[in-house]
This record gives sequence, C-alpha cells and structure tokens, in this order.
Amino acid sequence: MKYDPARHRRRSIRLRGYDYSQAGAYFVTIVTRNRECLFGEVVEDLMRLNDAGRMVAQCWHELAAHFPHLELDEFVVMPNHVHGIITVGAQFIAPDDHGAINPGAINPGAMNRAPTGLGEIVRSFKAVATRRIRQAGVLAFAWQRNYYEHIIRDEASLNRIREYIANNPLQWALDRENPHIVGATRASPRDDEPWRV
Repeated sequence: MKYDPARHRRRSIRLRGYDYSQAGAYFVTIVTRNRECLFGEVVEDLMRLNDAGRMVAQCWHELAAHFPHLELDEFVVMPNHVHGIITVGAQFIAPDDHGAINPGAINPGAMNRAPTGLGEIVRSFKAVATRRIRQAGVLAFAWQRNYYEHIIRDEASLNRIREYIANNPLQWALDRENPHIVGATRASPRDDEPWRV
C-alpha cells in the first residue's frame, strides 16, 4: 500500500508546545506490542516477573546511571506494560578541582536545564530492553508505538500516581490492559482524567 498522508497521519499525544526537556516529574506507561503478556503474571495480587520482566526492571533501574539528571520514583512491571515516575532535573555545572570549566558548559556555575528530554529517555529504555530481550531469545518482542505520559503538576497528583502504581498488581483483574478481561475499566490515577494509553 502506498503512503497516503491523508490516511496515514499519526496524531501526537504529547502536550502541544510543552518542553519535555524542562525539569519536571512525569508519569509514564509503556505497553508491549499487541498488549502481549511477556513479562510474567499476576498471582494472588502479586506480580511474578519472568526473565523478560526482570530484564525490563533492570533496564529501568539503569536509566539513572545513563542520564545523570534523572531520578526514578515509583515503578512497576506488569504482564504487558510498565508504569513509572521519572523526574528530569537541572544540572549544576561547577568548575573542576583546578578551577577549570567543563569545556561544553554553558553559563558555568549556574543551574542549567538537563539537555535530555523525556522522549529520549523513553526511546533509550525501549531500545535497550528490546535488545536484551531479543538477545535472550524472544525474537518477536516489540513495544507498542509511542508511550503514554502525564505531566505531574503537584504533590497531591504525585501521591495519587504513586499509590496507583504500587497497587497496580492488585487491580490486574480490572485492568483494561489485561487481555483476559473483556470490558474492564479502572480508575485513573487522576480523579479528573479518564484512563487512557
């Protein structure tokens, strides 16, 4: 089939005009292609990770080592998706022990925005996790295109989302990501927004 821009447009789910490289906290959901349950299973309201699930968790926790302006908060691997909170912060650029300035530093000694945006962080996570899982023998593994993100704007929202993530395995029987549940619905971590991925 030939590409037709009128039929094959992809609508962005990002907030128009928002700078995702600025300091802030984000609630992120990343789903497997076709919502395949590849990371383990929920047994008695607890998530039991298999090898692929453990690889995904390890890749997530390694993000902070690769992106020094990043802090990881609450996180869970579910059978076919992950939820996590990522905080992208500012970097302090200071002179080294000899008073020399880092050669690419802009406005040394000041707070500078992290050069890495949320999209780059998520792309890196998805790429590394995909490579490791495929190397382990799950050759058909892939993530769903894109990802869901929500900008966390206040402490109350942050606490609701933390609770939502921590309780995610308890809610698996009602989760619309659960392919075994027809018509499942679940409350959003935000009271004023319906859940969507």
